[in-house]
Amino acid sequence: MRKALPAVAAVALAATGCTAQAVGASAPSSPSAPATPSTAPAGDAEPTPSTSPSTPPSATPGATPGRKILMAEGTENEQVREAQARLRQAGHFHRGPTSFYGSMTAKAVSSFQGKGGLPVTGEVDAATWDKLVAVTREPTADELRPPTTHELDKPDARCMTGRVLCVSKESRTLAWMIDGKVVSAMDVRFGSENTPTREGTFSVGWKAKEWESTIYHTPMPYAMFFSGGQAVHYSSDFAARGYAGASHGCVNVRDKGKIAAVFDQVKVGDKVVVHW
Repeated sequence: MRKALPAVAAVALAATGCTAQAVGASAPSSPSAPATPSTAPAGDAEPTPSTSPSTPPSATPGATPGRKILMAEGTENEQVREAQARLRQAGHFHRGPTSFYGSMTAKAVSSFQGKGGLPVTGEVDAATWDKLVAVTREPTADELRPPTTHELDKPDARCMTGRVLCVSKESRTLAWMIDGKVVSAMDVRFGSENTPTREGTFSVGWKAKEWESTIYHTPMPYAMFFSGGQAVHYSSDFAARGYAGASHGCVNVRDKGKIAAVFDQVKVGDKVVVHW
């Protein structure tokens, strides 16, 4: 047993090389998708106005006389969240509901109206709402407040057996799966073009609840190393700046509670799949 210790130590040292992002420095843009300002609502395009967001129906630009507008760009309330969840059910909205009606929601509404034979306005009037309710079901609590901003991909075939951290670069999500069932899901970000996150099938080599990068001297809590110095870990920079930054190759998680819970469940030797 003592003879094996130097080898383990060597792996540990090699695994700390290029992981944590430089907090407080200008980080490179994420290679997997365009950067999203951290001030923007998680599921839509524009930030919430500081003034009252609701637009009175009578003041809606371009409104047809006699047509009651229920929701339009700038509206923020729980009915918008429900509309977004229903539009997501119908395949027109592909982000987590936020309750804020921005340009992405307007585009989804226009798509729904066009396919449903309704006037394409990008605004939800009574006719659009009635049609949307008729072709969808009442959203569940998870649909109204989903675990990830982005919609989870269909799991890679390699993720369907055993215990797997299934990481999708396409949807920028991580799903902790056991025997094909999603146990937990969370938003993630990856390395830059110069320090890309490796793709392939790996396994968790070792874990560290508290760790600091030996190169960048930044914290890497709940680190689960899977490929040299690359690990899945919590990132306070990701939590603060979102997709405006990037890692140095690691899979960054911004939900500390979720990654802490998964860290306790994952065992050394569990599979890690990073795919598009």
